[in-house]
Amino acid sequence: MADVTAPPPLLRRLAAEAFGTYLLVFSVLGAALFFAPDYGALPVALSIGIGVLTAAYAVGSISGGHFNPAVTLGAAVAGRVGWGVVLPYWVAQLFGGTLASLTLGLVGLLNGKSLDFAAVSNGYGEHSPSDFGLWAVFVAEIVATLFFVLIILGVTSAGSSTSGFAPLAIGLALTMFHLVMIPISNASLNPARSFAPGVLAGPDTLAQLWVFLVAPLIGGLLAGALHRPLFGDRR
Repeated sequence: MADVTAPPPLLRRLAAEAFGTYLLVFSVLGAALFFAPDYGALPVALSIGIGVLTAAYAVGSISGGHFNPAVTLGAAVAGRVGWGVVLPYWVAQLFGGTLASLTLGLVGLLNGKSLDFAAVSNGYGEHSPSDFGLWAVFVAEIVATLFFVLIILGVTSAGSSTSGFAPLAIGLALTMFHLVMIPISNASLNPARSFAPGVLAGPDTLAQLWVFLVAPLIGGLLAGALHRPLFGDRR
C-alpha cells in the first residue's frame, strides 16, 4: 500500500516552486512596469499579494508554497523542511523568477520596446525610490523579511486556527510589507524577486544585488531560529 503521508516527489515539488515563483515575479514586475509609473505603489503591492495568494492555493499543498529562498531557509532552520531540499528549492525559485522576467522582456520586445528593468529592480542610494542609503535598506530588508517569515511560520503551524486561510494571511502580509518597503528599496523580501530583474537591469543594479540576496536570507534565518522559542511549534 502506498504511503499517503509521504511528500510528493521532489521533481513535482520543484516544479511547484518554479511555478509559484514565476507567478510572484510576473505579478510584481508586471505591475511595477505597467501600472506603477501612473498609479504608484498600491497596484504593485496588491499584485504581488494576490500573486502569492493564488500561487499558494494552487500548488502550496505540493511544495509548501515557499516561492522565496528566505522562506525556504527559515523553514529549514525551524525544522519544517529537511536541509536536503534547500538548494534544489533555491534553484527552482531562481529559475521560475528569472523565466518570468524573460517573459516580460520578450513581451516588450515583441511590442518594439525595451523594458526598463533597472527601474523595477531593488536598490539603495540613487537606486532607492526615496534615496535610502545602504545600511538603512539592509536593516529594513532584514526586519521586513524576518516578520514576513515569522507570519508564514505562524499561520502554517500545526493547530493554527487560520491554517485554511494561510495563503490569504500571507498574501495580505506581503501586500502590507510592500506598501512600507517600496519607497525604501522597491521591496525585495525575496532573493528570487531581486535576482530575476537584476540580471536584465545592467551593471549598476548587479553591483547592488548582493544586498537583496543577503539581507532577506538573514531575515529568514532569524525568523526560523526565533519562531519556536518565541511562539512554540507543535510540528
